Amino acid sequence: MRGLTSVSVAVVDSGVHPNHPHVGGVAGGVGIAIDGAEHEDFVDRLGHGTAVAAAIREKAPRSVLYAVKVFDQELSTSVEALVAAIDWAVGSRVRLINLSLGMVNTEHENQLRTAVERAAMSGTLVVAPAADEHTQWLPGSLPGVVPVALDWNCPRDQYRWTRQSGTVVFAASGLPRPIPGVSPSRNLKGLSFAVANLTGLLARAMETREISSCDEALALLTEGQKHS
Repeated sequence: MRGLTSVSVAVVDSGVHPNHPHVGGVAGGVGIAIDGAEHEDFVDRLGHGTAVAAAIREKAPRSVLYAVKVFDQELSTSVEALVAAIDWAVGSRVRLINLSLGMVNTEHENQLRTAVERAAMSGTLVVAPAADEHTQWLPGSLPGVVPVALDWNCPRDQYRWTRQSGTVVFAASGLPRPIPGVSPSRNLKGLSFAVANLTGLLARAMETREISSCDEALALLTEGQKHS
């Protein structure tokens, strides 16, 4: 029987507060400026990345988290920063990249496609928002990405999957890890946390299975799971 293996996850977001009790530390991190340059500041000043990291940690307590900060004063960044973030995670030999974000400018498609392909060649999997009826999210709508949709009816500790135009899409809850004393209506929520919840569940599943490609990850997640 194969023992459990900790799975490394890069949280590409607004940074992380490592000492937050729901995070429990990070293995390292980096800040990425708008022009793609690296710096040492990966502290979260917006709270979004910390909440995303907490959702992942809840599902996969053994995961090894890395903070990759691309958002600073607001939840907005450049394609150069996002590509640099993906490349940093690949260079750090991280297994999963959580992108609780997306771009809609199709002019960025080729840059993001190439970055996803570099990640795939290195065995690093990208988890990101799937395209929906309103928005063609990038890079989540590209081949080689584990695509995630929002399902408010899905329990937080579960996920569902379906086929859309022949492509497997996963759905997860948009609720973050609960904060004692804070009403869910006042907490962060949405597609960002559907992605984080799915990343955490995938990281936990990968603890007992060696996964090196997106197709293998899709097979692992759909194995024994009824689709909706």
